Amino acid sequence: MKILVCISCVPDTTSKISFTDKNKFNSENVQFIIGPYEDYALARAVELKEKNSEIDISLLNVGLSSNDPLLRKGLAIGADRAYRINSEPIDSNFVANNIASFIKKNNFDLILMGKESIDYNSGLVHYLSGSILNIQTFNPVTYLDLENDKSVIIKRETESGIEKIKAILPLILGCQEPIAEWKIPNMRGIMNARSKELSVIEPIEVKASLKLDKYTLPPEKEEIKYIDKDNLELLIDELKLKNL
Repeated sequence: MKILVCISCVPDTTSKISFTDKNKFNSENVQFIIGPYEDYALARAVELKEKNSEIDISLLNVGLSSNDPLLRKGLAIGADRAYRINSEPIDSNFVANNIASFIKKNNFDLILMGKESIDYNSGLVHYLSGSILNIQTFNPVTYLDLENDKSVIIKRETESGIEKIKAILPLILGCQEPIAEWKIPNMRGIMNARSKELSVIEPIEVKASLKLDKYTLPPEKEEIKYIDKDNLELLIDELKLKNL
């Protein structure tokens, strides 16, 4: 079985975010990580491989060479090889079309992604890829197990509860916790990752579907004002000022 795990490289949630001229993200001094939801997807793929050594795991990222260390980290965690489509991820449509083009040429049985990237949080790439390829897509998925080499059992959360589904491969799944536990690469994995294949692929041409207008930071939080529990008049005055 061939599994493809698509990863995004996103700013660490502890990074201080800033913009240049309100229309360009400033990546200076920003630490990037594998998207947390993609980490869950990769961890589950590795768990499945631990149960079945015939499973082959490939990593795919749309990004520039600065993402290579994170692909190496994915290889150290347990992927067999990695591919990078050599382009900025312009928008969801661009990324999905390039992922779909890659999948068409390689015939994967199971494609795992995170439920969404944590930078733009659009959650569109799985559905767009599935539509282009005419492959059934489920998102978000909280449980995944192989029934045999042609079908899987998955669970996903709905407004009415947990839905359990038997689905026929090939599939695209968007993953989230508790599908697996994050894995940290050990020293042996790090050493092995150095000799694993990391291939660079040129992107296909896709017309941008979105034009970015501007970035804005959220408003700063108001200062918290403490009022003595016995000072009801001041409390009422403050609530009136805020129309509460």
